[in-house]
Amino acid sequence: QVQLVESGGGLVQPGGSLRLSCAASGSIFSFYTMGWYRQAPGKQRELVADILRGGSTNYADSVKGRFTISRDNAKNTVYLQMNSLKPEDTAVYYCNGKKLGVPAPYWGQGTQVTVSS
Repeated sequence: QVQLVESGGGLVQPGGSLRLSCAASGSIFSFYTMGWYRQAPGKQRELVADILRGGSTNYADSVKGRFTISRDNAKNTVYLQMNSLKPEDTAVYYCNGKKLGVPAPYWGQGTQVTVSS
């Protein structure tokens, strides 16, 4: 059973930075795409960024230019570097991975990010 474990969340002031990590229990190369989603209170879960096996990336308009997703296949880890954080970035951030032939994606347990002064 594949497990995704997020870390790196916390409380940060507006304008600050955080780096989230998602460690997989197996090879992330087996995932054709991995991504970060977030869910704020009272809102639906939304895609923040994802990265394909080949390295292509995709970002939500609200985070373009501020967030960067990357993957380290040797460490089986996906990262989300978040800069210039805003209060509206406050949410629980979830790691997600999808495999070909597997209908349901894999999810981590989530990590809280709070942006507040």
